[in-house]
Amino acid sequence: MGKRKQDLGDVPMGGMQAGDSDSDDDVDMVNVDFEWFDPQPAVDFHGLKNLLRQLFDNDAQMFDLSALADLILSQPLLGSTVKVDGNESDPYAFLSVLNLQEHKDKPVIQDLINYFKGKAAANPALSPLSQLLSQTPVPPIGLILTERMINMPSEVIPPMYNMLLEEIAWAIEDKEPYNFSHYLIISKNYEEIESKLDMEESRPQKKKKKGGEPSQRFFFHPEDDVLERNAICTGTMEYTNKQDEGHSDSKRAFQELGIRTKGSLTLIDGANFENTVKALTEYLKPPGV
Repeated sequence: MGKRKQDLGDVPMGGMQAGDSDSDDDVDMVNVDFEWFDPQPAVDFHGLKNLLRQLFDNDAQMFDLSALADLILSQPLLGSTVKVDGNESDPYAFLSVLNLQEHKDKPVIQDLINYFKGKAAANPALSPLSQLLSQTPVPPIGLILTERMINMPSEVIPPMYNMLLEEIAWAIEDKEPYNFSHYLIISKNYEEIESKLDMEESRPQKKKKKGGEPSQRFFFHPEDDVLERNAICTGTMEYTNKQDEGHSDSKRAFQELGIRTKGSLTLIDGANFENTVKALTEYLKPPGV
């Protein structure tokens, strides 16, 4: 059964990539009715697994995504999917939360905890997260998993976060294990790099950045900016599985530069989560609202 139906008005559904703000003329504006559903175990398994594969990017093969999708679907009253063709269609976006402490003995959660622990230990900016994940047992951290198709408008996100707040409150009233001390959000960002194809075509090579000069980081999802501003800590993580140098050129269809994707981890205090969702909702509210 659909949770809620919202008309977001005319929204961009074209091929614009993150950071491609100069390409407004290339974006098709269409009116789409998005419908929010509880996760449906009977129909959402493959759609969720595909979105999880997109979320974990280069390192997706390191995890049992089937088990992770099943775990999300095992709590159908918590979290949401977004669809446009009714309940029987594949989700275009999803958001859910898993209790790392409650599920710590499940192999896929053990793999994720060890993965996050290793990535946090490698980045000083993520020291608070590293300390939390090193505790025994792991604290009741809510792992937020959320992803959407690349051309989905960001306006679909605030309803999912607001419904999650309500569902967590109801679950706590029913004495279910969703009283989280912290929330951990995994996402992706990218940096632009000089195209290897362009470098091969132009000799002598263009000047490279001076050693130590940091590359500018871009968000795939604009809400990540709000989440990071409200975080205890946040940091980029390098993927364990590296792509070959030419891979970035396969992601340059809408811009001159290639892009290199990286993961990111954001830790939010449980007591600050509601205020963070309010800030996110305000930041992403549709025009004219």
